[in-house]
Amino acid sequence: MLKASIAVGGYARSNARHLIDLVQEAERLGVDSIWSAEAWGSDAVTSLALMAGLTTRIKLGTGIMQISARTPSMTAMTALSMHDLSEGRFILGLGASGPQVVEGLHGISYAEPLTRMRETVEILRLAFKGEKLIYDGKHNVLPRKGGEGKPLRLDHPPAPIPIYLATLAPKALEYTGAAADGWLGTSFSPDHPEAHLAHIRKGVQQAGRNMADIFLNVSCTVAIGDNVEEMIEQRRSGVAFQMGAMGSAKTNFYNDAFKRAGFTDDAIAIQQLWKAGKRDEAAKRVPDAMVTEFGAIGNAEMVKARLRKYQEVGVQGLTLRIDVPAAKRAAALEETMDLIRAVG
Repeated sequence: MLKASIAVGGYARSNARHLIDLVQEAERLGVDSIWSAEAWGSDAVTSLALMAGLTTRIKLGTGIMQISARTPSMTAMTALSMHDLSEGRFILGLGASGPQVVEGLHGISYAEPLTRMRETVEILRLAFKGEKLIYDGKHNVLPRKGGEGKPLRLDHPPAPIPIYLATLAPKALEYTGAAADGWLGTSFSPDHPEAHLAHIRKGVQQAGRNMADIFLNVSCTVAIGDNVEEMIEQRRSGVAFQMGAMGSAKTNFYNDAFKRAGFTDDAIAIQQLWKAGKRDEAAKRVPDAMVTEFGAIGNAEMVKARLRKYQEVGVQGLTLRIDVPAAKRAAALEETMDLIRAVG
């Protein structure tokens, strides 16, 4: 059976109580995990620390912690602390973010994000094993050479904390297949799975692993109803935002992922319109398939068919994106969970 999760975040501009109520209701409904967002508003950890004390079963994952926002050692300490507070329910989700956030918000060079990711994961593995943090990398050297530091071991017992990576570019996907416990996928379509999975599979094979060694979790927009045209129309602007705003004109991993899925001309045209300030035209330029093939939209039977398709291509978990008013969110989540159980 597909494992369901929900994304939480953005509480800085909304009622945080709604977030708590939703997570507690999600746990009651059998949702497997929650993933906390981190961009340029709320951090990914604070909300999970709160939820650790207000829930008992649901898994708590960062979706994602930006590797540029913390040193690897601080990321390790935070993860181990969350592991303790949640009694083993914590999942560490990491991502490289993008140059606009990394260089604009954190003032750190975005160069070589995959090398930085690899070094971060390797240092985390040392920390989680309870070993001294001795590392000689291109961007991370522990202890710092020529200083007064000495190798330190974190004051935590070893812990088997799973590391999930949010990756989109081909080489990063290969590394995910080679090294991660799980993948947090976005811009994924079960109609075009090899746009992502071919690269993950290559990394798995090169590392001598099996696909069963990595948990494939992807985001999935869910909208249940009979007026399919209206639901598609409501989501065009969100796709246009991804194509034009989720990255710079030079670096946009979401745009590139849609290109690999066969939407090259559309992705380029939408991005150009967006960058030219023609936001409404960019949304109108989004074809139906860029909405319907990247989620589960339609009546109950149509949604069940889409959920089966995700399952058939090897996806094990879905982060459900249910865009309804807060007052209707719990009911929509319950309806979706019923459909997931019906799929089996």
